[in-house]
Amino acid sequence: MFAPPLPASADPLLPAYVRANGGVRLRFARVGEVTRRLELAESGGYRARFPDTFASTCEAVLINTGGGMAGGDAMRVDAVIEAQAEAVITTQAAEKIYRSQGADTRIETHLSVAAGASLAWLPQESILFSGARLARNLTIDLASDARLVACESIVFGRIAMGETMQRGAIRDRWRIRRDGRLIFADEFRLDGAVAATLERPAIAAGARAVATVIAAGPEHPARLDELRALLAEDPACVGVEAGAGLVSGLLVIRLLSRDAQALRRALVMLLRHVTGRALPRTWST
Repeated sequence: MFAPPLPASADPLLPAYVRANGGVRLRFARVGEVTRRLELAESGGYRARFPDTFASTCEAVLINTGGGMAGGDAMRVDAVIEAQAEAVITTQAAEKIYRSQGADTRIETHLSVAAGASLAWLPQESILFSGARLARNLTIDLASDARLVACESIVFGRIAMGETMQRGAIRDRWRIRRDGRLIFADEFRLDGAVAATLERPAIAAGARAVATVIAAGPEHPARLDELRALLAEDPACVGVEAGAGLVSGLLVIRLLSRDAQALRRALVMLLRHVTGRALPRTWST
């Protein structure tokens, strides 16, 4: 029988100075025919690198040199995409969220996309170990004609190692605003017996990996039927349950699966169609 999860604690068992606290700040702007990085700030073991893509888009790869995050660790990402710029932001690898002794692991992301600009926010999956406590906030501010593709995915336990996230907590919060007006608010919370909760038919029916993809741009609503057919018929989606709809002009797609690799295959196929480009090379390594 499994022990109950450790409650969130305002008095952590480890002192603050042994916990990681940092992040990355980025600013992109259009310079002539291409997008360039104009600002980069790094702290606390978090880094960003910019591989050559030989394209007009600027690509940033976020790196956690610590190899994962534990309870009490905190990371913040701030990215500004200025007018007419085009950027892709991804991660070097999946982020591992380790067991907590009581404190939350906190990830704060703030993305701002200006007039005529485009951003693809494509981090790889977050893997939650049993006993992890994750509080993640994603805030996106869009100009009226800005384009966006944003993806976040979660794997509950190291499935390839035969592990499940028996207990723990997660709070995953999305807020998207266009011209300062809130157009999308979403909150996902689990606390306690995570694996047992995910088994419930009305929640996840046994799924161990979930993903959300949101796209903003005038072309996406017209593609809804096409994408629904793709999710239902493409061989890459075997073993994955998926649905797509429109919320305040945003294309919203949900995917879930018992198999993390199956979900990743479907996600790679889907993101190629939605973004209209190949995914960053880190997704294939």
